[in-house]
Amino acid sequence: MPIPTVGQAAPAFSLQDQNGKTHTLKEHAGSWILLYFYPKDDTPGCTKEACGVRDNFTQFRSLDLTVLGVSTDSVASHKKFADKYNLPFTLLADTEKKTVQEYGVWAPKKFMGREFLGTMRTSFLIAPDGTIAKVYENVKADGHAGEVLRDLEEVKK
Repeated sequence: MPIPTVGQAAPAFSLQDQNGKTHTLKEHAGSWILLYFYPKDDTPGCTKEACGVRDNFTQFRSLDLTVLGVSTDSVASHKKFADKYNLPFTLLADTEKKTVQEYGVWAPKKFMGREFLGTMRTSFLIAPDGTIAKVYENVKADGHAGEVLRDLEEVKK
């Protein structure tokens, strides 16, 4: 599936978090959401991105932003990752790869000369009405949280 564009309704999902609790997009209706997709728990880039979000989390909360990180790792892997780095936000386990496909972020990747399917580092800022307000493709792990924070402050003016 193609990546949803600005103005489109964000695709619905129902996924378990690092504690086994199920989350849906619908239950977060009415608030801003950063839905960020990342390749793998506890890898250098993904750790840098998650810690950047963690370090800006107080500011995100002050702007009423809900942060949901998504990867195809298991609930147990997410729990270990969240505990290791004291991540104060929700990590969702998309082990069946349904949500990554719905959001168009499950795609061919290349690493060290080999091609494989994997999660593209992509984020979506979802407005309170459930539409995509901004799409961040080819996210750079370092500095992404600050970019989202600036954009959110701008749209909330």
